[in-house]
Amino acid sequence: MQTLEHLPDGHPPVATGKVGLLLVNLGTPDGPDKQSVKRYLKEFLSDKRVVEIPDIFWQPILRGVILNTRPAKSAEAYSLVWTEDGSPLALYTRRQAEALDEKYGDTVHVDWAMRYGNPSIASRLQALKDAGCDRILVAPLYPQYSGATTASVHDAVFDAVKAMRWHPAIRTLPPYHDDPAYIAALKSSVEAGLAALDFEPDAVIASFHGMPKRTLELGDPYHCHCQKTARLLSEAMGRELTIAFQSRFGPAKWLEPATDMTLEELAKDGKKKVAIFAPGFSSDCLETCEELAIRGKEDFEEAGGERFAYIPCLNDSDIGIDLLDTLMRRELAGWV
Repeated sequence: MQTLEHLPDGHPPVATGKVGLLLVNLGTPDGPDKQSVKRYLKEFLSDKRVVEIPDIFWQPILRGVILNTRPAKSAEAYSLVWTEDGSPLALYTRRQAEALDEKYGDTVHVDWAMRYGNPSIASRLQALKDAGCDRILVAPLYPQYSGATTASVHDAVFDAVKAMRWHPAIRTLPPYHDDPAYIAALKSSVEAGLAALDFEPDAVIASFHGMPKRTLELGDPYHCHCQKTARLLSEAMGRELTIAFQSRFGPAKWLEPATDMTLEELAKDGKKKVAIFAPGFSSDCLETCEELAIRGKEDFEEAGGERFAYIPCLNDSDIGIDLLDTLMRRELAGWV
């Protein structure tokens, strides 16, 4: 680490010369209780990238209805998957950062943050800056780009940097939906998960997080990125994948087919054994651990399904960490 010379008396110490890496994921409440979830949902659903409705119409609905009804239900869901180390998303994102930090040693200072909730992007960028990082790679851990995810992280990053007098140089990780390393990692992970089952699935479902259909019509590439990921993975595995989109919210039309409806239709069509995985999530979270692994199983069995398996995300597995290492080293080239 370097320090500046010829500082005037009383000037705070300034450290420079280090490279930082900030892994960023979507977010998590501080606890599985109603008030924590309410704070989290207020921040999340107030982001104009997430809900593209003018505040004059949206905020009365959010504050008057949603924040008085949804937190209790969401808190109950979080309580089913909460760990001693916090939410699954926080646990795995922290472990991913720790694994990369161990790989890089003194070369790169690795930290992690959440777009919504804690630790915040602004606080961890400041911590990296205070540690002497004048070059920082920000890595939104979303393989498929969306304005509601990747772009929202960029907004928060540059809002935080805007408040700094001395800006670090910033790079951002591009979407990696069709990166050969990502497809190979998914192939290895999913095939290992399938091989560990004691049944042969009649269908294998790739469930991506849903988005309002309007985002596709406005030019968001997310839907196309998901389709390409699934196509490339299907070709690599040499087997058909069923594509679906989960987590519908509100009355607007969302991307289809919906995961819950797909599970029901498969069971009714005689596909009694299914395996499902979530290639759009870098880490397991509420939407995978509760919505897919628990509620998805219930939906499938209630519709007549007999065997159901959820295959975990890459998380901090050796395959997952090797993928992140490959992606990060590529973007850090020239800095380290």
